[in-house]
Amino acid sequence: MGLSYLGIFHTVIGIIAIVAAVTDFIKRGKIDLNQLTGKIYFYLTLITSLTALGLSKHGGFNPGHIFALFIVILILTAYFLHKKRQGNNRARFFENFLLSFSFFLSLVPTVNETFTRVPLGHPLAKAPTDAIIGQTLLGLFVLFIIGSVFQFREQRKINKPV
Repeated sequence: MGLSYLGIFHTVIGIIAIVAAVTDFIKRGKIDLNQLTGKIYFYLTLITSLTALGLSKHGGFNPGHIFALFIVILILTAYFLHKKRQGNNRARFFENFLLSFSFFLSLVPTVNETFTRVPLGHPLAKAPTDAIIGQTLLGLFVLFIIGSVFQFREQRKINKPV
């Protein structure tokens, strides 16, 4: 597999962040920054994205680094909305979307790296352009869209005045 110490740290922290997000999606239908799992997702995704800037299979700045920086912007914006716009119910729509979108974007390099490395010796894909990667990402994108619609509807119910 050939991972550096930074690569191993990045991978372990990233897996924990993904597990925390999935746990929140299952329990609450969204990543909730008020909950421990939401906080774990936020902080570990921030660390994972920042450590990604020190990793490169091909040397130099690449699209993976752009993804990492974009994810940092998404989660920091969501955090700002969460902390600074507490009473603004409209901000929850954006907060939910930004956190979910950051999760989806995190899965793009995760799927690519996993499928081109696992199982050892006979990976599922030889290159990022293999059909299995595209099909998996398409399926995840469809789930992201369905989940976003669900979150929007649930947030609209929460925001309705009683």
